[in-house]
Amino acid sequence: MRTIIATRYITPLREGGSLPALIEGDDEEMYVLKFRGAGQGPKALIAELIAGEIGRALGLSVPELVFVELDAGLGRNERDAEIKELIEASAGLNLALGYLSGSLGFDPVATTSIDTRLASEVVWFDAYVTNVDRTARNTNMLFWNKQLWLIDHGATLYFHHDWRDYLERSRSSFAPVKDHVLLRFAAELSAVDTVFRGQLTVDILQRIVNLIPQSWLAAEPGFPEPNEHRDAYVAFLQSRLESSHVFVEEAIRVRTQLL
Repeated sequence: MRTIIATRYITPLREGGSLPALIEGDDEEMYVLKFRGAGQGPKALIAELIAGEIGRALGLSVPELVFVELDAGLGRNERDAEIKELIEASAGLNLALGYLSGSLGFDPVATTSIDTRLASEVVWFDAYVTNVDRTARNTNMLFWNKQLWLIDHGATLYFHHDWRDYLERSRSSFAPVKDHVLLRFAAELSAVDTVFRGQLTVDILQRIVNLIPQSWLAAEPGFPEPNEHRDAYVAFLQSRLESSHVFVEEAIRVRTQLL
């Protein structure tokens, strides 16, 4: 992954609960910055990083993720005290997504049809990374260049807010899939499961998890070393992959009730 330096704070994006911001990097491109000092802290960035890179590895359209070096002085002229405090608290390494200029939000009311294969891929992916946010209330999808793009994965992998019994919970059916905005279109879940299980390997999962900066891995009970912490993420993801039939069967079951 690339690392850029934030050179200009443009504007806050207040539709996000963690108050992300539109910034310009030293490559003169614009990005949506997710602050390490906001809300759930580094864990939201870890979830964004892991889920986003898994999505990209599966061939889904997820904006490029980059690490962002943020200088606390970038907000020296900011009048909003909350934003200024957030910038100062996030000095150092943060995460950002490429900005999809001119994109349009996915409208679940206006959308009467969508490619069943794509819908099945998105539902499988979200069930795998336990994404509770792809609902009619908060779709986190954009249309850009005639493609459906997936954004905002900070609420995924919520198991890491409490590591107790995490391997047991990796085999959950993911009941929130019933509220997935694309579930009614997802008619090819079994076929997608076969493809994606073969596509995601332990090596790919390890490579993605190894991207987590050491500074984001706060000491937690049971994980005195950063690599032990990373290994736990890989173990969860691998166990969940091996148990994918559980969440696929649940998705198919609740989809049948919708039709």
